Amino acid sequence: MIALGFGALAIGFAPVFAAFALKPEYGGFGPASIGFYRVLFSLPLMWFILWISPSKSNSSAKRQKRPIGLMAIAGFFFAIDLVSWHWSIKYTSVANATLLANFAPLWVTLWARRLFGEKIHARFFAALGFALLGATILMRASFQLNPQQLFGDALSLLTAISYGSYMLTVKKLRETCSPQEIMAWSGLFAIPLMFTAAIISGETMISPQINGWIILLCLAVISHFAGQGLIAYAFGHLPASLTSLNLLLQPVFAAALGWVLLSQTIMGQQMAGAIIVLGALAIANRPAKDK
Repeated sequence: MIALGFGALAIGFAPVFAAFALKPEYGGFGPASIGFYRVLFSLPLMWFILWISPSKSNSSAKRQKRPIGLMAIAGFFFAIDLVSWHWSIKYTSVANATLLANFAPLWVTLWARRLFGEKIHARFFAALGFALLGATILMRASFQLNPQQLFGDALSLLTAISYGSYMLTVKKLRETCSPQEIMAWSGLFAIPLMFTAAIISGETMISPQINGWIILLCLAVISHFAGQGLIAYAFGHLPASLTSLNLLLQPVFAAALGWVLLSQTIMGQQMAGAIIVLGALAIANRPAKDK
C-alpha cells in the first residue's frame, strides 16, 4: 500500500508537467512527443535497474518463456493511453482530462472478476461509487461541459479504457515477471508507436528551450519511472480492482500540488471531494470479515 501511495503521488505530478511542456515558453512540445520523451528518457533507468536486479530466471529455458507478446500488448495500451491523454489536455481542460481519465478503475473492476476471478464485494462497489463521486466533486470547480471540448473529453475516456487495459495486462504479467522487467520491455514496445504518432501529427520534437527539456526529464523520472514503476510493483501484491481504485488518490494529490506549486485556491467544495475520496478508499481497503 505504501508503494501504491507514493506511486499515485508521483503520477499526480504528470498533468502539471504535461501542461507546462505544452506551453511555448517551455518548448511547445506536442502531446504525442511529450509521451514519447516521457518513456524514452525513463528507459535507460529502467533497463539499468533491470540489469542490476537479481534475476529469477537465469536459465535459457526460462528466458524463452518470457511473455514478450503480452509485454508488447502492455506497451501498445500504454502508448494509446499516453498519446490520447496528452492530446486530451490540448483539446480540453486539465481538470476534464484528469477526471475522465480516472474512470479507469471502473473498467478494471468490470474485468478483474472475469480475468482473475477476483471476488468483488458489495462494499467495494459502494466505495468505488463514492470515490468517483468524490473525484467529480473535487474537480467540479474546474470541470466544464463545453461542445468545443467534446473531442478532448472523448480522448480522456479513451485514456481511461486504454490505461485500465494496461493495468489489467500488467496484473497478468506480474504473475511471472518482475515490475522492472515489465516496465523496461513494455516501454521498449511503446516507444515506436508514440514516435510514429508524433511524426504523423507534425508535432514539435526539438526545442531550444532548456527548461522544457528539464520538465520532460522530470516527467520521465518522477511520473513514469518512479510512479508507474511503483504501481507495477503494487499489482503483484494487491488485487487489480483495489489497486486501480486506490489510484483515485491521483486527483487528490493533483489538487494539493496545484495549491502548493501553482498557488491554486482549494475551495470548500474541493476539500469535501477530497475527504469523500479518502473516506471511500479507507472503506475499500478495510479488510473484509470472514463469515
